[in-house]
Amino acid sequence: MFIKKGDTVKVIAGNSKGKIGKVLHVDKKANRVIVEGVNIVSRHTRPSNAHPDGGIIKMEAPIHASNVQFYDTKAEVTSRIGHKIVDGKKVRYAKKTGNVLD
Repeated sequence: MFIKKGDTVKVIAGNSKGKIGKVLHVDKKANRVIVEGVNIVSRHTRPSNAHPDGGIIKMEAPIHASNVQFYDTKAEVTSRIGHKIVDGKKVRYAKKTGNVLD
């Protein structure tokens, strides 16, 4: 998986298509990511210490990693991610712009 926590991504498929957000969590085992402000679901919760009132809570649900693409904020364009060696260190870079990410 090329997407990491903290990356900015654009949703390219699904009902949230076109939205841009920051990756909050990556689940490598299930190949899913949670993106800020994308795929919002309503969760009905009973009262607990964390939520004393309970009720309906809006939260982000995971989406498949194949439905997002890295978004280069400097060039404001989506791009695939590649790897290359720079100064003896393996780094990620945006293939379309050539900008180094790490």
